[in-house]
Amino acid sequence: MNLPRTTLAALVLLAGAVSAQIPAHPSEIDFPALDFTPPAGPEYRHELDGVPVYVVPSHEFPLVTVTFTFKGGEYLTTKAQSGLSSALGNQMRRGGTTTMGPDEVDETLDFLAANAGTFVGGETSGATINCLKANFDEAFALFMDIVRNPGFDEEKLRVYKDQVIEGFEDRNDNPMGVAMPTLGRLAFGEGHYSTWEATKASVEAITPDAMLALHGKIFHPGNLLVGVTGDVEPEEILAKLATAFEGWDALERNPDPPVPDHDLQAGMFHARTTQADLPQGTTLIVGKGIQRDDPDAIPLRIMNDILGGGGFTSRVTNRVRSDEGLAYTAITQMQPNVWYPGLFFGFFQSKNRTVALATKLIFDEIERIRNEPVTEEELRVAKEALVEGFPQRFASKASMLGVFINDELTGRDPAYWQTWRDRVKAVDAAAVQRVAQQHLHPDEMALLVVGDWDAIVDGDLEGRASMNEFFGGEVEHLPMLDPMTREPMDEDEAVQP
Repeated sequence: MNLPRTTLAALVLLAGAVSAQIPAHPSEIDFPALDFTPPAGPEYRHELDGVPVYVVPSHEFPLVTVTFTFKGGEYLTTKAQSGLSSALGNQMRRGGTTTMGPDEVDETLDFLAANAGTFVGGETSGATINCLKANFDEAFALFMDIVRNPGFDEEKLRVYKDQVIEGFEDRNDNPMGVAMPTLGRLAFGEGHYSTWEATKASVEAITPDAMLALHGKIFHPGNLLVGVTGDVEPEEILAKLATAFEGWDALERNPDPPVPDHDLQAGMFHARTTQADLPQGTTLIVGKGIQRDDPDAIPLRIMNDILGGGGFTSRVTNRVRSDEGLAYTAITQMQPNVWYPGLFFGFFQSKNRTVALATKLIFDEIERIRNEPVTEEELRVAKEALVEGFPQRFASKASMLGVFINDELTGRDPAYWQTWRDRVKAVDAAAVQRVAQQHLHPDEMALLVVGDWDAIVDGDLEGRASMNEFFGGEVEHLPMLDPMTREPMDEDEAVQP
């Protein structure tokens, strides 16, 4: 087809204009500043007889999601009851109700194209229903029956307990399955609820009456926060909730979870798996952390992103993985807790002979960030990543609700997020070094290695590092715990047949 000369000339001019707008290199692309204002929780907050209710309408699809969050969890039980809270969370959904058997509950939810779930965690518990707007009334009525009147079917409970106990068999097979419980005991002690492990005896002791007693402590309006999103109008859904809550007595709100009475054990520790000939060691370097709302939380987050939490822009990842090729994953994390201080830790898995070298490199980087200011480029990258990623916290209506509910449950100021980016931008290199010096103390950390100690201890063949360089070479070899009783095993028992 022959184009008219005027059209051809116009296309030539257009192509030239477009070409002139294309940068010579991607780094020259100029992106406009992101204009984003975080949503304010109080704008979506309502209250029904003392129960906070957040309603965030979303009319894209004819669906409704209701989430109940309750204050209370495993910390309300005892160590001898380990496993009870998980069983309650599972069996509330799987065990039917007092008026409807478990199979009928499943069939009804399937017929309504509705999904319902329940859980009981360490500090909080919850229940969620997602359904079509067209059959919300029927689906929500069944959901309320599940939450308020669990049936705890005996056969479903028996099957659940058998499956849990069977799963205990491989507790000592996986390095991370050994490392994480061991880390918990070193950090918080065996008496704290966060370190309890269910045993065969504690699971076998679970009864419907025990679950019902724990259910009564947690699942009532005194502990409840509600989140609703989907194709709803606030006035209408609030009326439906008010009707559903009639006759549901609010008891006393549960206390905050207890603070551990145990200090982190510093030193070098070794634990084993049943796989005696593992070719690599799993290593955790653990230090004391902070509470979530510590004034140093933001500069510590930036410090950690530069140190080892920022992926391929972080020092630990570059030194251990990119430069030396010692591990596929090498990271550090600062994990605050809400009610008591959390942990700082470094993690990697490396060949037995290079565990010591990778450990040395991480300790070197910890010392460097304590003793030298970070570069302006490192600081800029870390801060921009946080600021530019900030809107993701509110990317969906469900994530918005999660922020609002978590903040109210844990007592955070609703205005916290309005100034968060400004506080990130205000962090300078001096603040990063200050928090590193104040919160990272290598001599007070615990070094936990899971693997074949005899193959690990001497270090790499080039003699760059050995495990004897850390903590004066003193190591405590921790006993393997029986998978069923969680009591220490002797050497003969721990040997893989």
